[in-house]
This record gives sequence, C-alpha cells and structure tokens, in this order.
Amino acid sequence: MLAIFSDTHSPRGHELEGAALNAATEAEAVIHAGDFTSQSALEAFKERCPVFYPVHGNADNYDVIEALPTTRTVEYDGLTIAVTHRRDGGDTGLAMFGRAGNADIVVFGHTHRPRILDLEDVVLLNPGSHTQPRGNRPGFATVERLEGAFDIRLRTPAGEPLDSLTLEGDRLE
Repeated sequence: MLAIFSDTHSPRGHELEGAALNAATEAEAVIHAGDFTSQSALEAFKERCPVFYPVHGNADNYDVIEALPTTRTVEYDGLTIAVTHRRDGGDTGLAMFGRAGNADIVVFGHTHRPRILDLEDVVLLNPGSHTQPRGNRPGFATVERLEGAFDIRLRTPAGEPLDSLTLEGDRLE
C-alpha cells in the first residue's frame, strides 16, 4: 500500500494520528505533495516513513525548499505517479504535467481539498490536508494493488471514507 499526504503545515512534527498514522506506518512507501512548512515536520515524516517521496510546496521554509525537489516521478507496482505541489492552469495544467511524464496518476496539494478526478488517461489526486482542511474535510489517500487493478481511496484521518476510484483494465497495460 502507498500512503499519500499533503499540506501538513506544522511547526512541530508530522501531526499524524488515527488511520492516517497507521497508513503512514504500514505503507510500503509514502508520498507527500509539499507544504510541510517546517524542517521539524519534514524530519518527523522522514523518521516515520523509511521509503519517502516528498516534494516542497509554496509555504515551506527555505531549508525545506532547498532539501526537496519541486516535482518528482514515483514508480509504484507498475504505476507511474507524477508528484507536484501545484501547477499553473488548474486541472488542465496538472493533466498536462502528468501526460508529459506518461503518468497514470498526478498527486498534488495546495487547495487542501481531498479530491479524485478521473480524466480517462490520467487521474488527478489531491489527498487534502490531514491537519488544516481550511473548510474542507481533512484527508489523506491510499493506493493499493488489487488483482488486476489499483484501489485509490480518500479517507479522513480517523479512517472515514471520502471517495474512491478503481483503476483497471486497459489503462494499466
């Protein structure tokens, strides 16, 4: 299972609890789409998640920005996942970013709104913020391999379901 987070905005640490903490602990790998805000939050995630793929966001302090890339590509069990904090051009810009890298999924943050948008050739996935939802439901995401498919789920930090999508068939070949 892959756990996905964004927009932690913490001066102290990872701020994970409940199902979100369990997912980060049990995941084969963790992706974070930026806005840790502090070096302390970044280090807390690194300590919790031995296989960790972060990017920096627009609200990160200088040390975090210097330590992390703006974008990255993660290969997970046959999926190609493009990761960024945000892209100019909204959904179109995010989709173009994903298509340029032949990504199956684009993970992004910035809006603090948990969301899955299936554009047929690429999926846009925002896990939301587990700490500062800013008027949205707090959230995080998981991606899990099923037989012949991938299960993408958005959940609250307590584990309540928010949304889901199954990728299967021709799209995975």
